[in-house]
Amino acid sequence: MTHDTWTIGELAAATGLPVKTLRYYSDSGLLPVAARSAGGHRRYGPDAWERIRLIRRLRALDTPIATITQVVTGERTLGELVATELEAVQERLSALRWREATLRALDDCPGEERLRRLETLSRVQRLPEAHRTLSDHWYRELSGAMPGPRLDIMVAMLAPAPPQDPVPASVLAYAELHLLISTPSFTRWTQDHDEEMKEGPAFYAEIDEAATLTAAALARGLPPGAGEAVDAFVSAHARARRESDTPAFRAHLHEIVSRSSGFDPRLERYWGLVGTATGGRVLNMTVAHRWLTDGLSMSLAVTNTP
Repeated sequence: MTHDTWTIGELAAATGLPVKTLRYYSDSGLLPVAARSAGGHRRYGPDAWERIRLIRRLRALDTPIATITQVVTGERTLGELVATELEAVQERLSALRWREATLRALDDCPGEERLRRLETLSRVQRLPEAHRTLSDHWYRELSGAMPGPRLDIMVAMLAPAPPQDPVPASVLAYAELHLLISTPSFTRWTQDHDEEMKEGPAFYAEIDEAATLTAAALARGLPPGAGEAVDAFVSAHARARRESDTPAFRAHLHEIVSRSSGFDPRLERYWGLVGTATGGRVLNMTVAHRWLTDGLSMSLAVTNTP
């Protein structure tokens, strides 16, 4: 044995790895051959020891040989490998958490309810596909009614991503969303605001201000009433119709929004399920609409008070 090269047998004896394994590494290009003996046998240089240590450590992490080859040949850095593997592990953990929440939802219920839940939950076990199904549905339903940027915002609200930390209730709620959109004649949106749709960007910029103020009031538990949120709501509609914010206009607007304040019961349920699935991070539009309608009614009462 020389001081600068080693036979495969010597590497095996020193590392404790079988000759067969080292030969496989060598044939795969993981262990570069430094020289050949007079008899044509492969000999390995000092870098073989570092390679073997790196290979053993990566194999301990169940890293595939093909991936290890990319690292030792410089096609990928170790940092890139770690980032990719971490992402893959996180995806697997997410899938496992979802499966656990699904099984818990099926475990804690009577037999008949279990069968119903099983049918519903089976719709959302492929998470990326489930998210696309919701998004595609709302893009189809709303694309003709809203300007592009607002459409993206609205679809993001109506089609949230699957919960990151699912519990049985949020998994069930997310699955129920898919059940609702598959219901024939599911009424998805009010069509009472044709004028606002034509004035999309300006209208939605102002209506967003009203929504923000309303969300803040709801978060504080404030009852509906006259105030900034109602004023912003009225202003958005008045500007879209090129009207002024007068008592007469408020009365006319109240008549319009009162007719649509209930939306469709299934749509109201849909927003409630979105809230459950997202942990309340998305504003329930039916609750907000009803709060504003009641607030508008109270502002009229204040205006008409002698």
